[in-house]
Amino acid sequence: MILPQRLLCRCTAVLFGMALAMASAAGQVPGAASTPSPAAIAPSLGEQIDGLIGQPRFAGADWGISVISLSSGRTVYSHHADQLFQPASTVKLFTAAVTLSELGPDYRIPTRVLAGGEIRHGRLDGALILYGMGDPTLGVDPATFHWADQLAEQLAAKGLRHVHGDLVADATYFASPMMGSGWEATDLQSWFAVPTSALSVGENQVEITVSPGVGAGAAAQLRFDPADAIPAVTNDVMTTAQRARSDVNLYRAPGDNMLYAFGSIAAKSPAQNYKLALPDPAQFAGRQLQQALLRHGIQLDGKLTTVHWPRRDTALPAQPQTLAEVLSPPVSEILGRGLKRSQNLYLQNLLLLAGVKAQADTEQREGSTGFITSERWGIRAMRQMLEQIGIAPTASMIEEGTGLSRRNLATPNAMARLLAFLAGQPYGPALMQALPVAGVDGTLQWRMRNTPAANNVHAKTGSMSFVHCLAGYVTTSDGEPLAFAIMLNNYDPPAGAPSATKDIDQIAELLAGSRSPGKAVAASPGVATHPAN
Repeated sequence: MILPQRLLCRCTAVLFGMALAMASAAGQVPGAASTPSPAAIAPSLGEQIDGLIGQPRFAGADWGISVISLSSGRTVYSHHADQLFQPASTVKLFTAAVTLSELGPDYRIPTRVLAGGEIRHGRLDGALILYGMGDPTLGVDPATFHWADQLAEQLAAKGLRHVHGDLVADATYFASPMMGSGWEATDLQSWFAVPTSALSVGENQVEITVSPGVGAGAAAQLRFDPADAIPAVTNDVMTTAQRARSDVNLYRAPGDNMLYAFGSIAAKSPAQNYKLALPDPAQFAGRQLQQALLRHGIQLDGKLTTVHWPRRDTALPAQPQTLAEVLSPPVSEILGRGLKRSQNLYLQNLLLLAGVKAQADTEQREGSTGFITSERWGIRAMRQMLEQIGIAPTASMIEEGTGLSRRNLATPNAMARLLAFLAGQPYGPALMQALPVAGVDGTLQWRMRNTPAANNVHAKTGSMSFVHCLAGYVTTSDGEPLAFAIMLNNYDPPAGAPSATKDIDQIAELLAGSRSPGKAVAASPGVATHPAN
C-alpha cells in the first residue's frame, strides 16, 4: 500500500522521534561519533608500566627505563632514562661491545710455550716459559681440556727431551692487578670473583667437599678438586653428634694462600660442597705443565717459578721462539658462554684483552704514552667507542668489565642506545643469540615461562643487593623489534611482595605482548612517556 505523502512524513517523524528518544536514553546522539566510556578503554603500554612502577612499595626505590624501536629509532617508553643507575652485570654488554670492536668476533686467544733459543740435540739451554695471553676458557673448553698434555706433546714432537733451566709460568701479559677496580675484598675468595689472570686455568675455581669424620670428635674430611689447587690448608672442622646443626666456615684472607676451615659438621650427614677462587692460577697452571712434561718424557732440571705484574719476566727474551701453542674458541663463542652464565672471569679477561690491543694500537701511532693498567686501556677504548656512537661520557661511568663494582654507573638511555647500535653491526645477530633467552637458557632459563616474553626476550640480567636490572631485545606481538633497559635500584621487596625480578619480568612481558605504539612524544626529564598502544 502506498501512503499519502503527508502520512509518510508523519510516520517518518514519529520513527525518528522514537530513535532519538532511545539514543538519548543510551547517551548517544544520532550522527555523532560513538565514544566508549573510560572504563572500556584499555590502558596504554605506558599506563600499564606506570601503574606497576608507581605502586607505594616503590616509594623509596628508583626506576629507570628506556625502550627504543629498532625499526624507527623512536622512543617507545621512557622513565628517568637519563638518570645514572648501578647496572650490576648488565655492564657486561659494554664489555662485549668494546671486545667485539677491538678484537673482532673471530679472534682466538693463544696460550704458548716460549723459549729464548732453539732445541739442539733434544736439549734446551735456558728457561721454558708458559706464557698466558688471557684465555679464560683454558682447561674447560673441549679443545683445551687437556691443554698441558697438548703442549707437552707438541714439545716432544719437536724433539725436546731435556730442559736445562726453569719452567716459568708467566702471567705478565696483563699489566693489571688480579681483581677489577672496585671489587670488594670480602668477595675475592668467592667463585664469582676469582683472580683475573693472563694465565687462567679451569676458570680459576676449586671445588671443596666437606664430609663428616668417622664419628663425633673426629676431624672432618676435606677433598679438593683439583686435588692440589690450594697448597696450604688449616682444617679445624670437627664432627659433632648426629642430627646436630652443621656450621662449616671457609676463609682465606685477600692475598694469602692459606685456607682456614673451621666449625662443625654433624656425624653421618651428607657432604657439603663449596666453590672458591684459586689463589694463584699461574702457579697452578705451571704445576700442570710440569707434570705433563714428566708424562711425556721431558726432563726439567730447574724449578717452577711464577711471574705476575708488576714484575717483569727476566727470562723472556725480546724475540722468543714459540715452541707450542693451543688456541681458545673464537671471541664470539667466549662472549656467548660468558653472557649466558654471567661469568665474571670471562668478561674481565676480555676487557683486559681489549685494553692490551688498544694500548698496542695507540703506541704504534703515538709512541709511549706513560703507564696505565690494561684495565684502564680497555675502559679508555670503551669510552672512545661510546663517544663515536653518540653516548655522552657522563651517561656511562664504567670502571671494570663485570658489574661487580658498585662504582659503575650508567643511564638506561645509554644502555638502550648501545643495544640499538650493536643490533646494526654485522655481528649483531650473533650477539643477540649470545644473550640469555627468556624461559630457555642462561640466567633467564626459569624466568618468564608461558608468557609472550618466552623464547622472545634476549637480555642480560644484572643483580646484586638492592640492584635489579635487565637489558636486551624483545619483539612486540605485531613484530616490532625493541631494545630496552630496565633498572631498579635501592629496592628490597617488603614481606609478601613479589620479588624484584618478577616486577622487572612483568615489564618485559608487557613489551612482548604490546602492539606497535604510535609515535612517541618527547618527555621532559623524569616524566614518563605514554605512547598509544
